[in-house]
Amino acid sequence: MGTKSGVQSMRIGFTDQRLTAHGGLAVWTSFVEESGLREKLATVLPHAPTSPNAYDPVDTALGFIGGILCGADKLARVAHLAHDPAVAEVLGIEAVPSQSTLSRFFAACGRAACEELGGLHAWVLGALPARAEGYTLDLDSFALVHEDGRQEGVRVGYTRKGLKPCHRPIVAAIAEVPLVANFWLRPGNTACVSAADVFLGDTLARLPAGVRIGLVRADSGFCTEKMITKLEAEKLSYVLAAALRSPVQALCRHDEAAWTATDVRGLAVQEVADARGGRLIVVRQRSAERPHAGGKQLIEVPGYKFQALRTNLPATVSPLEVWRRYNGRADIENRIKELGAQFGLKGLCCRSFWATEAACHLAITAYNLCVRLQQRLGQPHRAELGTLRRQLFTCAAVFSRAAGKPTLKLAVAGDKARAWWLALLRRIADPTHCDAVAALGARARKRSILHPSTA
Repeated sequence: MGTKSGVQSMRIGFTDQRLTAHGGLAVWTSFVEESGLREKLATVLPHAPTSPNAYDPVDTALGFIGGILCGADKLARVAHLAHDPAVAEVLGIEAVPSQSTLSRFFAACGRAACEELGGLHAWVLGALPARAEGYTLDLDSFALVHEDGRQEGVRVGYTRKGLKPCHRPIVAAIAEVPLVANFWLRPGNTACVSAADVFLGDTLARLPAGVRIGLVRADSGFCTEKMITKLEAEKLSYVLAAALRSPVQALCRHDEAAWTATDVRGLAVQEVADARGGRLIVVRQRSAERPHAGGKQLIEVPGYKFQALRTNLPATVSPLEVWRRYNGRADIENRIKELGAQFGLKGLCCRSFWATEAACHLAITAYNLCVRLQQRLGQPHRAELGTLRRQLFTCAAVFSRAAGKPTLKLAVAGDKARAWWLALLRRIADPTHCDAVAALGARARKRSILHPSTA
């Protein structure tokens, strides 16, 4: 067959070669084998093959995760990856599962299975080193909108788009290293703080022995007496945003004598003791000097934005430092956004509620392991999945068996690009090389392994 492009003609034919667009996933597969994910999945997946011809459940789970890494956000789009002639070999699985196989796989997951799958997040956290000051745990809830609204647990609830049918998960994440520590799926009409104290207890119980929590942060939806009681019972330090209701608004006034200036231009604070003996810190930011400041505007006090924080941190921690410690909590919003847009959480919705949660747990495991992969490669700064996909996972390759040995030939042109790939492959193949987890996100000490132009 022929076609013309301008004055140039081109002949089009077919090939029987095993070509894949995702040859770079071989790096992922090598890391997965090293991390022990296959063995861990074998212990937490609830069902065994029902016939000799059925796929191994571990292969089904790894195929699903591989589809997520390639950009799939629905079961049908994961199954579409089967059209790639060699991607199963690259992923080290028998075959990419079909949509019906995935549907049956997740439909077999009930509540008990989801509790087991939730343990995957704590398993990934097991690689974290101990910190004398402990880690910071951030809590948040968010909406996963599903417009058709026919699946279990999809209920009309408040979202940023108004009242929509949705699920409302709750999530816990470690601040110092961008890892998700726990996740629960909840019906869409669930209140933000509903069972949040139970979720906190479950999260703490699942954490590895070496991961101690030094501070808990959450927004105003979690600032309730029940939650504070739980935090204090666990002897945890906390900083929670407080809702600007009438008692707090009474402190937001023009009386300059009530406010203490700080070394941050346009920002003043005041502190009072709360009814429980803790600290209530009110922050005032002048809009003209800090136009992008967070907080709430009050009609009675124009020109300012206000924010209130409840904490049990000792008085030696200044009000300004409390505010600064709380500000880092906003990073969990970026993780939620990435999980929804790049790891498929927005589109993963099965007929069964527990099937949906099981799919979400595997997608979050993919996220956590992508973070760990970059640590393993010595990345000084974490890249999102879209960057990993473009620069690492999506690389054309030919799969063959040379002298009976599986061989993957990456379509990489140029000595510089090939040298970059060789350095990366040597690094992932070297079992003695493992950068400290604590180095992730720290000041860059080396050039990024993910950018061939600077390698």
